[in-house]
Amino acid sequence: MKFGLLYEIGSIDSSREGILQAYENVIEQVKLADELGFDYVWLVEHHFSNPFSFSIAPEVFFGALARETKNIRLGFGISVLVPGMNHPIKIAERTAVLDYLSGGRVDLGTGRSGGWGELGGFMADPHTTKESWDEWVRAIPKMWTQRTFSHEGRFFSMPEREVIPKPYQDPHPPMWVAVTSEGTEVDAAERGLGSFGLSMGGYDQQAKKIENYRRIIRNCEPVGSFINEQVQTTNFMFCDEDSQRAARIGRGLLDNFNYGTSHGSPVKEVYSSPTYQVGGFLPTLRQEALGSTDDTGIPPGLAVGDPDRIIGVIKKWESIGVDGLNFVVQAMEAVPQEDVLNSMRVFAREVMPKFKKA
Repeated sequence: MKFGLLYEIGSIDSSREGILQAYENVIEQVKLADELGFDYVWLVEHHFSNPFSFSIAPEVFFGALARETKNIRLGFGISVLVPGMNHPIKIAERTAVLDYLSGGRVDLGTGRSGGWGELGGFMADPHTTKESWDEWVRAIPKMWTQRTFSHEGRFFSMPEREVIPKPYQDPHPPMWVAVTSEGTEVDAAERGLGSFGLSMGGYDQQAKKIENYRRIIRNCEPVGSFINEQVQTTNFMFCDEDSQRAARIGRGLLDNFNYGTSHGSPVKEVYSSPTYQVGGFLPTLRQEALGSTDDTGIPPGLAVGDPDRIIGVIKKWESIGVDGLNFVVQAMEAVPQEDVLNSMRVFAREVMPKFKKA
């Protein structure tokens, strides 16, 4: 079982000082995660999402993290493969440069953005994002592995050029796709990509998706040089030896995250698209998606509570085929920094050894 951290990097205080403090807090948390033995840190790419997310340029932020850490892997969670917002050549180039700066610790997650609120700001067409994602995700690994590359397509074209540098990892970094909309696990499996879950659902719902993914990927035609058959999903974590305190702070974490994401749902309803279902990341915290709560008020699938409760939660996710959990540990700076750091320490001391070999 792999453990990671997933960051939106938001803050209710959106002044210059507030944003700077949020950035500095994440750097401190990731440095500690590296020391404690966490496997991944993932940064989103969001735009126009004040105050929920200031992770606007993850490639820049990762430049700082690459020099402050030694072992933890740096994951784009995700790079947006949509014309107007990005370009596949730039994604290939900046991912490769970061791979050198980190000593070969980069994973490239791919996806189609958070919805119309972001796409509209770049005048991108939400109805064609699946097609552009597919074209780009097939082209990027070729830029990394072929001496020269040319392309004539619907969403980008380029004359023959040598895209440099090639990644430090040979043949290239592992590739993933964000799985939110129904059926995206099929898209991931057919292309040999890791499944990076950004919507949780209950155990049974996820088990069916994972079973489908495993079945299809056995006969896939990978877009890259190798198959990345991993299933990771998003969770929420606050770990404290006092179960009631953990539940109280954890509920605040969930409430603030829910508040931060709520702006996206009505926009999807007004600007509907068959390729963007209403929901996505938001239902991670809805009770109907996660099941009934226990006496602490925490849904059963969330890693919030004392170490024993969290161990049970992780074992359940492990039993249905999840290879890794990536934890949201902060939402708009709602949890005091020292509480976040202490939660990570307790988790590493009491929970992590149950799932890691010495």
